[in-house]
Amino acid sequence: MNWKRVELGGWGRTAVAEMLAARPERLGEVQRALAQVGEEGLVVRGGGRSYGDAALNGGGRVLLTERLDRILAFDEKTGELVVEPGVTFGELTRLFLPRGYIVPVTPGTGFATIGGAVAMDVHGKNHDWAGSFGDHVLWLDLLLPSGQVVRVSPGERPELFLATIGGLGLTGVITAISMRLMHTPAQGVTVRETRVADLDAMLAELHQHRSTSTFSVAWIDAQAPARSLGRGIVEIADPAPEDSRFETAPRRRTMPKHVPSAFLNSVSVRLFNRWYSRRIAPEGRQRSLSFERFLYPLDSVLEWNRLYGRRGFFQFQCVLPDKDGPAGLKQLLETVAKSRRASFLSVLKTLGREGRGHLSFAQRGYTLALDFPRRSGTDVLLALLERVVLDHGGRVYLAKDAALSRHGFAAMYPKLDRFRAVLHEVDPEGRLTSDLARRLAIRAGT
Repeated sequence: MNWKRVELGGWGRTAVAEMLAARPERLGEVQRALAQVGEEGLVVRGGGRSYGDAALNGGGRVLLTERLDRILAFDEKTGELVVEPGVTFGELTRLFLPRGYIVPVTPGTGFATIGGAVAMDVHGKNHDWAGSFGDHVLWLDLLLPSGQVVRVSPGERPELFLATIGGLGLTGVITAISMRLMHTPAQGVTVRETRVADLDAMLAELHQHRSTSTFSVAWIDAQAPARSLGRGIVEIADPAPEDSRFETAPRRRTMPKHVPSAFLNSVSVRLFNRWYSRRIAPEGRQRSLSFERFLYPLDSVLEWNRLYGRRGFFQFQCVLPDKDGPAGLKQLLETVAKSRRASFLSVLKTLGREGRGHLSFAQRGYTLALDFPRRSGTDVLLALLERVVLDHGGRVYLAKDAALSRHGFAAMYPKLDRFRAVLHEVDPEGRLTSDLARRLAIRAGT
């Protein structure tokens, strides 16, 4: 197997590492690559859309799955699909939407891979009724560090299956995924956008539609003054009638390579937020959007992460349980406003239930995502936000994380010991690893 020295980073561009990379095309090549790994360890990397260090392995090896991108089987009657891990959500949308099928759960970018979706147990804008991605996985073929390929499912090696769903790629190399696509008669959605004045109004609007609408998501003006804390726009969407005409995604553009670090500041973000909010009339609006435009709004700007400048940015995403969610969200937004640090992208969604995997992020409650340019003092703000999440019984999303503490991680994920027990069984030497795994001491105690 050929290895090439490369420098790779997380999507947030705050974490960068040099590694030896291999790009296998067949299972045999994956097995040979894994056999060549020693104490330096191996991490598997898909679309590179994890924001922090989950797909980095500084000084070690990385297996890139971009060439493991084949459709292996599809049953038109049942919707069961089998794919290799490097297949992307965008490709599945392009191939199967014209046939009346769609992936039931998708993250916010079509460039994410199906293997990555399993490893992070991703969620979408329809979690209240569809759950997380792992809820739709039927079985997985997994190449263990020993070189053995095993099939895992809820009925076959269930503990290994539950450790692999949301398991950050640490239990083995996923070589095939079986899942069930969802039938859809529509090629897009009807979206209703409502402008809300504050956090109470926003939560009331989201709560009203949790059990009645297919998709829901909200944008929050994180720079709003105290009297308008939590103001923003709520989007509610359902499959559109078959004869609808849809607004399609705009032609893709690429962000310039060099954006000044000072471009995003409290003033520019405040002006943007004011414009973004006022583009929706007080009475709201309704329109029909293609699935691509609704599900992947940022994909129309390639390399949009450059917007934050060369130093990059942190995304902080957490979930707070229903009971303490409103109070916790208020405290998070107050902490951000007090810091005067610009959050250009602030998104709020509801989640419907606990995730399937031992390290799954989801629980029933509210999930808030905030972006912060990397500047002096941002680490202090992230630590304050982590404390708020801990105090309100929530957890931080590892797919987005680059700053969580070991203590915070252990307190947020109550099934960590079960996950560690599986790792000790299938990879006692720790051959599968990552910078995130070392930073959070995920293997400690094994």
